Amino acid sequence: MIPEHKIQEILDRVDLVGVISRHVELKKAGREWKACCPFHQEKTPSFYVVPEKRFYFCHGCRASGDAVSFIQRYLGKTFVDAVKDLAQELGIDVEGEEDPGVRERQRIKDATDFAAEHFRALLWQHDEGRAARAYVASRGVSEETAMAYGLGWAPNAWSTLADRLQKQGMLEWGQQAGLVTPRSSGEGYVDFFRSRLVIPIRSPEGRSIAFGGRLVGSDDGPKYLNSRESRIYNKSETLFGMNQARDEIHKRKAAILVEGYFDCIGLYQVGIRHSVALCSTNLTPGHLQGLRRVDAKRLYLLLDGDKAGLAAVERLAGPLLAAGADARVALLPQGDDPDTFARREGSEGVERLLDSAQPLTTHLFTTVLPDGTRSPFEEKMAALDRLKPMIAQVPPGLVRKDLFEALASWFGWTAAIVDESLRNLRPKPTTVGPQGANPGAGTGPGQQPPRPTEKPPPWLETLYVASVLRDARLLARDTFRVCDELSHMGLRMALAHATSGHGTEDALYEASDAVKRSVAEAWRQLPETGATLEHDFSNICREIMVRRIDERLVYIRRATEQTAGAFDLTEETRQLLSERVELLALKKRVLEELRPSSTSGTKAPMQPV
Repeated sequence: MIPEHKIQEILDRVDLVGVISRHVELKKAGREWKACCPFHQEKTPSFYVVPEKRFYFCHGCRASGDAVSFIQRYLGKTFVDAVKDLAQELGIDVEGEEDPGVRERQRIKDATDFAAEHFRALLWQHDEGRAARAYVASRGVSEETAMAYGLGWAPNAWSTLADRLQKQGMLEWGQQAGLVTPRSSGEGYVDFFRSRLVIPIRSPEGRSIAFGGRLVGSDDGPKYLNSRESRIYNKSETLFGMNQARDEIHKRKAAILVEGYFDCIGLYQVGIRHSVALCSTNLTPGHLQGLRRVDAKRLYLLLDGDKAGLAAVERLAGPLLAAGADARVALLPQGDDPDTFARREGSEGVERLLDSAQPLTTHLFTTVLPDGTRSPFEEKMAALDRLKPMIAQVPPGLVRKDLFEALASWFGWTAAIVDESLRNLRPKPTTVGPQGANPGAGTGPGQQPPRPTEKPPPWLETLYVASVLRDARLLARDTFRVCDELSHMGLRMALAHATSGHGTEDALYEASDAVKRSVAEAWRQLPETGATLEHDFSNICREIMVRRIDERLVYIRRATEQTAGAFDLTEETRQLLSERVELLALKKRVLEELRPSSTSGTKAPMQPV
């Protein structure tokens, strides 16, 4: 974990205007800078950068934050990677203060980068890659697309990569990356990928972190072979093709989810540039959080129209229903997969298919019980049994309540009857309490030295993070992206770890004592789970947003109170007064959309004394 004082040093030294101007055309407006917002479509500039306060904000879509959050939001990077990028530009050493595990991950990354270039060169520069190039062409993939995805070739040889890694002193890290394995007899290592077209699996910023291999010209082994998980590759938070799809997802506010690497590549080939693929069979909160980071408001499931495709929808439905996601189902004609359909019908055909996609619940209900209320009792009970595994993943709260009401309407029952029938399906809370943190982290021999003393984190921000640690699905209810408004670096680090698929224990493992104590106290005051926690979380989001707006309004009042008269207004003052009107309108929207709830009886738990 990067020390908080290092992150603060980065934010103090970074040129915020310089960082944002690389991606957005800024124009001077008094002491501030303005532009059309890069996060939503607009004709009149409402995006402001305030160097004095080291933050940006948009009155139109409510995007705001500091340099780190801009890199996260615009480039789709994680919090940690965004911090590291800025640190490297500023010449600030954050690697040296990290634990040995971080340095180990860096060496694994270097070995993986080396392997990616090794495979790529063999595909394009050597005779050995001729068969693989022919296979790529047979799949309708152009040379340009193949290069964009970094395709490579692993020849039918035992140790081509292992020998090169050994010469580079990277053999140990290549083994940890799953690139080579020990020989079954004797000394030495053999390559994991042999006689395979190699497909790099990349992080959102485009760095290779793992590989998939498609067998070509041989029958020795399974058709597809994938890297095992490593210190840099976690299937539960990685989506194939995200680096290629990120910008288009930003633009469309939607993503397409397919199951195969070549499905994703085939869609890209015909101009559909916002598709991603799972690297495993399961959809996780980590995947959904990654999509949320790139502003995917809607997710299309583009799957085969056969039994396997229908089964895939039901397998993916549970996590999507639990998250309250806006998911649509687009089933392909019988016998087609996204790749073949896209090559035959082109982008227009794919777009028509997406336009006709059904909401996930509509698809599920019509699939399991086509005749709805007219169905006999036996069919209704069989359909309910089929839906149980999906419904069991939805926690108590508003999403579950709405789902029950929709299901009851389709079945011709009452919501109370559905609730009674599924009473035993309520998921057990997965809360990890304060004991999940390791109180001795960083104090034992060989571990990190104690961090500099820090002040207790802001209470409202602590409540926000503690709520998400208790139930990660609450992030879907953060419509104003309060996560980008958090000022305390320790809390932001904990939130980044918790939402990357590592769980609550890892999120707090290296947190400071002040953060652990504050989160523990917040846990004691917050509701356990369910609708009450959801209501309190909405109130917490509301309070944080209102306070941020009020702080800015105070700044504007102080900056303009010395104005002599309406005829003497400077351009800067006019901009500030215009901004004040927009902020007041924004505050009204926040208050209306996140009205204080009466469910819990309180606005937010009180600050501990």
